[in-house]
Amino acid sequence: MDIRKVKKLIELLEASDIAEIEIHEGEESVRISRHGTLPPPPVAPAPPVAAPPPPAAAEPKEEEPEMEGHVIRSPMVGTFYRAPTPGAKPFVTEGQSVKPGDTLCIIEAMKILNQIESDTAGVVKRILVENGQPVEYNQPLFIIE
Repeated sequence: MDIRKVKKLIELLEASDIAEIEIHEGEESVRISRHGTLPPPPVAPAPPVAAPPPPAAAEPKEEEPEMEGHVIRSPMVGTFYRAPTPGAKPFVTEGQSVKPGDTLCIIEAMKILNQIESDTAGVVKRILVENGQPVEYNQPLFIIE
């Protein structure tokens, strides 16, 4: 880059309220700053905000008795689907017997459909998630007795 252009850029920067300018010409570039190359001064941290109280403690205690049996949990974050396609018969229903390796549901994560299989034999006591609902990692999905 021509030194005359650089000098002109410096003059423009000094004559204006601009703090920094960067120009690219092909593979060459130049950055001119009023503040030099020092990092910006640290920003004072915001005062700590009190965390909101946890949800009512009664809710988990109400679910505990219902969680009796083997709990199948989500191995990932995604969207829960009970059937292979919309309108198709669900993989399992409450009261249905399952054995290890049986597909219980699909969790879609990043456009990939992941089949979730039973890791135990038993009867599906409860399905804890609605079709199409987002699920979190380790969220209970099924209870099998």
